[in-house]
Parts: sequence; structure tokens; C-alpha cells
Amino acid sequence: MRKLGPLRHLALDLDGTLYLGGRLFPCTVPFLNNIRELGIGRTFFTNNSSVSTRGYVDKLQALGIDAEAGEIYSSTTATLAHLKAQVPAPATLFVLGTPALRQEFADHGFRVCGHPGGGTDADGEVPDAVVVGFDPSLDYPRLCRAAYWISRGKPYVATNGDLVCPTDLPTVLPDCGSVCRLLAAATGREPDAVLGKPAPAMLGGVMRRHGLRPEEVAVVGDRLYTDIAMARAAGVVGVLVLTGEATRDQAASASIRPDLIVEDVGELAQLLAESRKGTL
Repeated sequence: MRKLGPLRHLALDLDGTLYLGGRLFPCTVPFLNNIRELGIGRTFFTNNSSVSTRGYVDKLQALGIDAEAGEIYSSTTATLAHLKAQVPAPATLFVLGTPALRQEFADHGFRVCGHPGGGTDADGEVPDAVVVGFDPSLDYPRLCRAAYWISRGKPYVATNGDLVCPTDLPTVLPDCGSVCRLLAAATGREPDAVLGKPAPAMLGGVMRRHGLRPEEVAVVGDRLYTDIAMARAAGVVGVLVLTGEATRDQAASASIRPDLIVEDVGELAQLLAESRKGTL
């Protein structure tokens, strides 16, 4: 197991790691208090682009977590950074995503087709690029319009590649990756870039923000193919919690394995405290 002692910052996945759906895990708040006492920083790190940065702050605070906007780093954050380099604002975007996602792009200076009205480009706007995100508000006409612009060769990026979104409800929530598979079947094109986890560039944004070296960072999450794969690609510690998607058996047989497996973040807090005593 890689040493935990050098860790200065944790990139913390949200759904499946700190909470599930609308249910906060009992160990979460004590864990956050413990890492603060240990002098370990935190970034709340999520692939879910359906909620704005402000929305995440509000949700975390409603759950009892004292969060600030500067502690949120989402796949939307990573997508904005990519687009500002590739098609700088005020470029026009067709965004297949929630009203909150479209508003976030508008707030950062992009023109969004149909925003903030019905969400179509019937006014004659031609987008410079297409963005696809997790969209529980997905409707068929917008899906068709996105497929049209993708088929016309417009630059096309996805906020994340997750196939399903975690939930504590008796349902399955197809996520951005599933929508992209549908669009690939319809258009013959995959996204030009997928900006969320497991892309190491997403973690790179956090490391630059805080001046961190790889050995000082751990990614803590419940998914092998996003959280742990990104940790491995970025050369940082990967910690798998068993409160979400992945099981211990799946981790044991995976091609990309975590450095550490814990039942929940409460167990991780105990190990971090022991590492500060020099025992780990």
C-alpha cells in the first residue's frame, strides 16, 4: 500500500462516497472534521454536470456539509476550461443538458442556442460546438437537434463518460455516457473529448489550483472506471470506498486496482490519523 503520510489534499467524489442520492452517510461529517483537524485539504469532485456549482454548494450545505464554491470541481468546470482553450467565449454552443448546465455556460460568457427560452436553435443560430452532459430533463427534439449538429461535423465534447448516475431510488438513471452511445449510433461519431473522470486533466486542474504534487493527492471514490482509473492515470493515490457502485470482488479482479480499499470514509479517516503518527 502506498504511504498515506505525505497526503495534503483529497479529491472527494460525492454521490456514492459522501452521500447516496439524498442520504448523507453517518460517517461523512465526522470524516470531514477529522481531515480538517489533520490539516488535509479537500475538493468536492464530481462528474455530475446536471447541477451548477452554486447548486452543489446549496445541496451540500442542506445535507450538513459546510461547502464553498471554490471547493467544488465538477466535469462542468473541466469542460469550461477545455472550451475556453479550444473555442473561447463568446462562441455559440448547443448544450444538451439541464437548464442549470446551460446557465453555467452562459454565466462564463458563451452564447447558448435557445438560452434561456425553449432550448432550441430555431432562431437560426449555428453553434460553434456541441456539449453533451447528464440531462434528467432530456427531451427528444433537443436530442435530435444535437445529433444533427454532430452529424454536420461540429466540434463535440461530453462532460463525462458515466453510463449511469448513482441513486438510492428504485430506478436506473442513464448518464451522459449512455446518451453519447445513443448519439454515436445515430451519427457515427464519438465525442472529440470527454472532460470528466477518468481524464487526468480534470485532476490536474485541482492540483494546479492548490500547488500540489502527485504524491500529496488522493482520489477517494466508489467507481473503478472513473475515480480509480483517473487516480492511476494521474499518478496519485486511489482510494476505493465500498458505499457506492464497486464491490471488493470487482476491485480484486479489475485491471486497474485501487491502492487502498475501505468500507467507508470513516475508515479512511482512521487510517489517515494513524499515518500522521508514522504507522502508515
